Formats: sequence, C-alpha cells, structure tokens
Amino acid sequence: MSFPAFLRRAARFWGDSIAVRCGNRTLSYRALDERSTRLANALCGLGLVKGDRVAIQARNCAELVEIECALYKAGLVKAAMNARFTAAEVSDLVQSAMPRVLIAGPGFTHYHARTPGFSSIESFIAIGASTDGYADYEALLASSSTMTLDVRMRADDLAVLHFSSGSTGKVKAAMQSYGNRMAAFRKVLLADGDVRHGDRIALLGPVTHASGMLVQPNLFRGAELVLFERFDPAEFLDAVGRHGITHAMMVPAMINMLLAEPGLDSANLSSLRALSYGAAPMAPARIREAWERIGPILAQGYGASESTSGVARLSIADHAHAIANRPERLASCGRPFAESEVRVVDEAGNDVSGDAIGEIIIRGEDVFHGYWGEPALTAEAIVDGWLRTGDLARVDEQGYLYLVDRKKDMIISGGFNVYPTEVEAALYRHPGIFEACVIGVPDATWGESVKAVVALKPGASTEPDELIAHCRSLIADYKAPRSVDFVTELPKNPNGKLARKLVREPYWKGVDRRVN
Repeated sequence: MSFPAFLRRAARFWGDSIAVRCGNRTLSYRALDERSTRLANALCGLGLVKGDRVAIQARNCAELVEIECALYKAGLVKAAMNARFTAAEVSDLVQSAMPRVLIAGPGFTHYHARTPGFSSIESFIAIGASTDGYADYEALLASSSTMTLDVRMRADDLAVLHFSSGSTGKVKAAMQSYGNRMAAFRKVLLADGDVRHGDRIALLGPVTHASGMLVQPNLFRGAELVLFERFDPAEFLDAVGRHGITHAMMVPAMINMLLAEPGLDSANLSSLRALSYGAAPMAPARIREAWERIGPILAQGYGASESTSGVARLSIADHAHAIANRPERLASCGRPFAESEVRVVDEAGNDVSGDAIGEIIIRGEDVFHGYWGEPALTAEAIVDGWLRTGDLARVDEQGYLYLVDRKKDMIISGGFNVYPTEVEAALYRHPGIFEACVIGVPDATWGESVKAVVALKPGASTEPDELIAHCRSLIADYKAPRSVDFVTELPKNPNGKLARKLVREPYWKGVDRRVN
C-alpha cells in the first residue's frame, strides 16, 4: 500500500465527506483524489519525472494538501518553503534544490526566471489570481487527465526536502525518504489512536512545517483537516465551537496566546478531545494552567526534522499522572514510543542515568537520509547509524526524558528553529556593528525570544528598532532579534573566540531549565 492507494480508498469510503477545510472553502475526499490526480498528470505533462523536485511557497490553503497528494502520485519530491522565508533565502534554497517547477500562492508570485538562483525552474504555476509568466493552477487542473498514474515508490526514494535553518548560518534541507514518511505515518496512527472518520483536526501551524506530518495519517482515517492561514486565538476558539474541532496541534507559544485570550473561559470547547504541543518545551506552570482552563487533554511530542516525526511522547495519561503524583514530570518531553530507538549517552557513548546529562541519539526507520548537498554535515549528524540530535537531556528511572540544554546554540522561538550565526551574519551587514552575539532568552509567550547583544564601532550610533528592522530586511521575521542590548565589549575565551555561554548566562539566572 502507498499514500496514493490510501487516498483512493478513502475517496471510495467517504467520497462526499469533507477532507479539507480552509476558511470558507471545503474539499471532499472524492474531489481531493480527483484534483490531486489531475495535478499529478499535469506535472508529468510538463516533462517532470520521478525524483524531480517541485518548489512550493504558500500560506496554508487547501491546495497545499492536494499538491502533497499529487507529488506522491507522480513520485516527485516536495520542496516546500516556509511562507516567512525572505526572497534571499528562497533564492538560496532554489539554487540548492534545483527544482524544475515552482508553485506559488498569493503574495509569492514575484519570482521569475531571472530571479537569482532560479535558472533550474522551467515552469511557474500560480494558485489564485492569474499572474504574468505563471500558468493558472485551476486551468492546469481542468485541462489534465484523471487517469490513475502507476508510479511505484521504494522506501529509499526521496520524498521531501524539509528546509530548516542551519547551524552554519545557511538554510539546510533534510532529505526525508518515502520510507521515512511511512514510518512517521505509522507513528501518528499509534500515538493518536482515537482519531476516526468524522473527527476534525485543526492544523494551526504551516503545513510546510511540522503540521504537515498529520496530513496523510488523518486522510487515511477519514478525518477532516481544518487548516488555518494564521493563528488567532479568538478565531481558533470560535472555530472549535462552530466546526466541532476534536484535535489540535500547537506550539507552546500558541497555547500561551490562548491562555491570554479573554474569551477562553467562556468558549465552547466541549468537542475538543486532545491538544498536542511540541516543537519547543513548555513551562510546567503553563502546562498546569492549560490543563485547568482548556481541559485535561494535553499531550506533548518531541522530535526533529531529522527524525521525520516525534520520537518521544508525554501522553494525556502521563500528564494526568504527573499532575496528581509526579509534578516534576511535567518538565519531561515523555518516553520513546513506537519504532524509534532513543538513547541518552555521554561523550564516550555510554548510556547515562540519574542526574547525569547526555546527548539524545536516535535510530530507526524514520531517521532521515542526510542533508541535501552537505555530506560533511550528514556525517556529523549520523554516526554509526545513530542520529545525534545535539539535545542534552537526562533520563529518569522509568525512561522519561528531560531536556536541559542544547549542545549547539540553536534557539527555538515559537516552535521555529533560529541559529545565532545566521542572525549575526545579518547584524554584521549593518555598518555600525563591531561585534554581535545572538542568544535565546526566556520568554513567557514564545518560550525563547531572540536577543542580540552588540558592541558598536567607535563613533557609531544606532537604536534597537533600527537594528531589528535591518535584520528583518535580510532574514525571516521570526529569526530577527526581538530585543537588543548594547555593551562596550563582548567576552572572549582564552583563544579569543566569543564566549556565547558567558553572554547568555545572566539572562538565565534563576531558571531551572536552560530551554524554556
């Protein structure tokens, strides 16, 4: 069986049921199957063959679901870019991935064949209003065949290039194979075993990101995917009441905003059976508040782009037990589940226990195949078959994992990965900057927020707002600093290297965990 076969079967079982809802638009299972087949044939008609990459940039919309289904049917590789990536970042990604087609949503049709890095793209397709130089998405589907394609996918075939910011300061692409995605699919079915036909799953984050991992498993089960173009807590609460949403996935920053929403306590949340959170740790105090005010329905997942899916889970039952009997366990990200092998090891590769801290390493069918075009980074990430996550943790006597810090300097803000070197590179393009150090600091809403600590050149003058705006012109807004502190000099280690840990330490005094 395969994802296309699963969708054909779902269309036969639940043809008239809603498969996808986004705003006022709905798409039935029968329509999703037919339209994705038409798109798959259209892409093949453009000359694409199995393994070719298709770049996508759009905000959440129903078309993103049918595009993913079409790519599986045609054996093409999804290279979906975050809607918040800047034009410069998109150019770098396209130049690296070498896609032959770009499908762009409203607001992203300003690229063309002469855009730097776009020389590989032969066809431009626009979702929504027609645009000069772009084929119309709907017209393309209308003129294409509904004939079933016979493209067989092997476990090792590349399925997705998953883009995330790299520790080198460049965006990198994790290569997720068809086998990786199938392993992730099985895990979602195991983790959320109560989902059934007729349930409604709220996808609040971009489906180009972690939310996208829930698409195929829930289509398989006949659920309705409810996509949100952006997260607005009042709109979400209204949608739960109007549509009877049963399951939702959020990053902790969304839960923080939900708890601050005045209408929360009067909202009708009776249909909501599960609220999963992940992509960043959540403060135990906020977990307790959410448990009391939203309901006893919280579950947490821990994973990474490189593991394709979640590898550890703190279930609803785990939360209930922790609140009643083991309050310290609310700081845990759960226990390994399903097929993943997860260890916490010291520098010598020995398993740690008790209060000892080690690095989380992972082995399993969902561990990615490496970074696209980056063999050295791949060799650094996968050692002897084990994915080295760079996350430092301890493990208790019952196997619960507790994240305590990150081996690398990555910041997680609102569920998005931000690497300091990338932000620093943008800061250094300002003429007044002498030295810059970017760190994550505790933030009640975002978990961590990005702070720049900078020293200016003699005689130079600038303001925090100017530096923030400067960064936002060069990198995605979620990567830009939210605050700036000025110092006369940044600390160095004996070798003269900037001592990031010394810069970071004062902002984390009194905080138990060095992730927030």
